[in-house]
Order: sequence, then C-alpha cells, then structure tokens
Amino acid sequence: MGRPVVALGGPGAARFFYDRRHVVRTAALPSPVVDAWYGRAVSPALDDDAHLARTAMFATLLKDGAGAATLAGHVGWRWRETVGGRRQDRVVLFDMIAEVLAQAVSDWAGLPLTEAAASEMARDCTAMVDGFAVPGPRHLRARRARSRQEKAFADLIARVRETQPEAVTKRSALETVAWYRGPEGRLMDLRTAAAEFLDLVRPTIAVAWFATFAAHALHRWPGHRELLRADARGAHAVAFAHEVRRFYPFAPFVGGVAAQDLTWRGEHLPKGTLVLLDLYGQNHDPALWEQPYRFDPQRFISTNSPLDHLVPQVGEDPTRGHRRPGEEITVAVLASVVTELARLDFDVPDQDLTIPLSRIPTLPRSRFELSLP
Repeated sequence: MGRPVVALGGPGAARFFYDRRHVVRTAALPSPVVDAWYGRAVSPALDDDAHLARTAMFATLLKDGAGAATLAGHVGWRWRETVGGRRQDRVVLFDMIAEVLAQAVSDWAGLPLTEAAASEMARDCTAMVDGFAVPGPRHLRARRARSRQEKAFADLIARVRETQPEAVTKRSALETVAWYRGPEGRLMDLRTAAAEFLDLVRPTIAVAWFATFAAHALHRWPGHRELLRADARGAHAVAFAHEVRRFYPFAPFVGGVAAQDLTWRGEHLPKGTLVLLDLYGQNHDPALWEQPYRFDPQRFISTNSPLDHLVPQVGEDPTRGHRRPGEEITVAVLASVVTELARLDFDVPDQDLTIPLSRIPTLPRSRFELSLP
C-alpha cells in the first residue's frame, strides 16, 4: 500500500502483536478489505469493548467445548449423508465440504434453511473468504455475497424477534444473537446482529480450506490413515488438525497499527506504524518448531506440545488469557472431517495438486478432486 511497515517474527512476536495495548487492527487494512471480511456494521468496533463482549457471547454458546463437539457431530452426520448420496461420483472436495459445513452449521445454529439456501450460503461464504484481500472480480463477488447474506440473516433475526419470546429456556445460536443485549442493555440493531451472526457462520464454512489441505496431507502421507482409523479417543485427529493448520498456508500475514510508541527487540515503532505479523514464518520458524517443514502431527501429542506458538489465522490476546472461541469450532470441525476422510476409501485422479503461494487464500489448483467408491 506504499507505506513503510515493520514485520514481526520469532518467539514472542504473536503475543506482542495480539496485545491490544500494542497493536490495533481496524486502521491497518484498506476499507474495502475490512468491509468484505467483517462488514461495515462490525468493522469499526473490532478493537472496542462492545465487540469483545459480543465475542464473549459466542464463547457461551460453546459451553466449555460441548457446543463445538455438538457442531462437529452435525458435521460428521452431514458428511456421511452427502457421501452416501454421491457414490461412484467424481467430486471437487472443496465445494462438497463447503456445502456439508453450511448444512451442519445451519443445523447447529437453528437456521431454518432449505438445502438450496444452505448451498447458496456455502457459495457466498467461500466467496467472501476467497475475495476479501484482492482487487477485481473476486473482491466484487465477496462484497455482493456479504450483502446478500447479511440481508438474509437480518430478515431471519427480525422474524425471531417477532415470533419467539425473549425469555426462552433453550436458545439456539440464532436466538441468542437475536436477543443479545449489550452492556448498555439494548438489543443490537438488525444490521449489526446479522453481521455478528455471519461472523460465526462464515469462519465455520471457511474450514473447507483446511479440510482440503487435510485431504492433500492424507494423500501425500497415507500412513496417517491407519492412525486416524484406530484413534478411538480422537487425540490423533486433533493433533492432525493442528498440524494441518500449522503446515499449510492459509494466509501469509495479518496487519495492525501501533497503538502507542513501542519498542520491539530494540526497534522503535512510533504510534501509527503499520505492523505485520508473519504467520507463515511464525508457523515454520526453526526457533519455535523442530524440523518445521516436516508434516508431523505427533508434535502436538507430546507433553511439550508447542500449541502456544501456533498462529494459523488469528492469535491470542494475552491481556485476556485465552484463545478466540472460534478456534474451538475450527479444531473440532476439522478433526471430525479428518476422521471421516481417513475412513473413506477414495481414489485421487490425476490432477494439478500444486499449491500456489502467490494466491491469497490459496488451495491446491484442482481444489482436490476425488472419486468416491
């Protein structure tokens, strides 16, 4: 963007970057990128306490892991149903798993969507992720997709408020967002509520990127299939999910601006300096990872698991002492998909499985085609 920038890497870089006292995010990105990714209703508040309070609202939906486990169960069921109906087909895994995830998150969140509407939601959410950081047609598709889904969710939330009482004993995610009251005691306006709800749905469907990388890993290192099939407690599936997120390139960096005059390893960072955290470098830094270019899920099973160093998409705010609630969803959903993939005896036809690092976000060029038995 024609601005000087300081890139951070190495031990301690992620904790320094994600400390809200050091770096704020909103002002770092061009407004078209922020609008496509977060939406106009949410993006101005990314660093304020009201938005963080709404993030805590989503954490309550996970119920100490039970919510994420329930969602993962829906994913497994929808996967088996979809695969059962596509026997002997040649399919594009990325597209199929995006639809599976859209159907599963609809089940879990209480979205009354038809199969056609869930498919449209899958296409729109993947378009948002695919086009948020690039100019041109992909970006325009991303913005149109966000507008379409925000309007659809605003209409749903309005209907919930009209037909469902606020005092209910068991709330779905949709009802929780519809009736959420902020610190000031007021309901969110429909546009903000829709954008916040989309911020739960879209990242779940975006797990399709990691699921496609997981299939790529199983194809390259098939020995993990038997380990996953024999994984009664799910420990290897979770470790495999973490290693996919570490090893494969989803995004190259994240950006922010210095919230005040700072010093990082002797480098002076005046207030307002553009700061980037090198995600791919962080996840492949030999100072943090033993043999970083070896795919090895076992590193996340050992007693000295380096999980605190893992920053595949977003990191942890050390002032709050916990990772983001969406990470539980990502890991649980990806572990479920990994387990299902390992149990499926699929064939991989000849195709271009190279992964271009010049594309953000990237995928195997073929989006991973497979032939179902």
